Amino acid sequence: DWSSDVCSSDLIYALIALGYTMVYGIIMLINFAHGDIFMVAAYIAFYGILVFTLPWWLAFAVAIVVTALFGALIERSAYRPLRSSPRISLLISAIGVSFFLENLGLVVFGGRPKSFPRPELFTQAIDINGVTIQSLTFFIPAVTIVFLVLLLILIYRTKIGMAMRALARDFETAKLMAINVDTIITITFVVGSVLAAVGGIMWGLKFPQINPLMGIFPGLKCFIAAVLGGIGNVTGAVIGGFI
Repeated sequence: DWSSDVCSSDLIYALIALGYTMVYGIIMLINFAHGDIFMVAAYIAFYGILVFTLPWWLAFAVAIVVTALFGALIERSAYRPLRSSPRISLLISAIGVSFFLENLGLVVFGGRPKSFPRPELFTQAIDINGVTIQSLTFFIPAVTIVFLVLLLILIYRTKIGMAMRALARDFETAKLMAINVDTIITITFVVGSVLAAVGGIMWGLKFPQINPLMGIFPGLKCFIAAVLGGIGNVTGAVIGGFI
C-alpha cells in the first residue's frame, strides 16, 4: 500500500511538472503561480460537486476548462505586457500572481481546510491475491499516461506543436517565419493549466483535504522535478517527478 501511494504521488508530481517545463521551454519563464492554478482547479471541482450538485465527471470537466481559461487570462494580464522587459520583471510578476491567488483563495474560500468529495468509483477496494488496493491507485497512472501521450502527440505531431518547438529553439527567428507568437504562448499556458488542473483534481482525490495554500509545496516539488529532469524537457519532467 505504501509503495502504491508513493507511485501515485510521483505521477501527480510528474504531471504538474510538465506544465512548468512547457512554459519555461518556450518563454524561459518559471511560472511560480502554477501550483496555485492547481489549487484553483481543486476548488472549482469541489464547489461544482457540492454546491452546484453536478455529476463528478461533469464537475471535473468544468474545472479543467475553467482552469485552462484562467491560465490564459493570467498569461494575458500578468505576463504578456512584460514579455519585452528584463527576465527579473517576469519572475517578480509570477511570484506576485502566486501570492495574489493564495491570498484571494483565503478571502474567497476561507482558510479552513475542506474535505474533497471522493466518488465511489475511486474509493472501491480491489483485491489482488489477498492484497487490497484502492481503485484510485490504478486510475492516477492511467490518467497520467493518457495526458502524457496526448501532450507528446500535440508537441510532435501537430502544427501547433511544431510552432511551440520553433519558439523554444529560436524565438526571434520563429517570429520571422509568420508564427503567431502570442497565440502559441497562450496555447502553451492553456495546456499547462490543463495539466495542473488534472493534477489538482487527482491530488484532491488522493489526499481528500483542500485549502488555499495547498499548491505551495506540491508546486515547489514539481518545479524541482522539472529542473532535475532538465527544465524544458517533457520526458525529463516525468522522470524528475519520480526521482
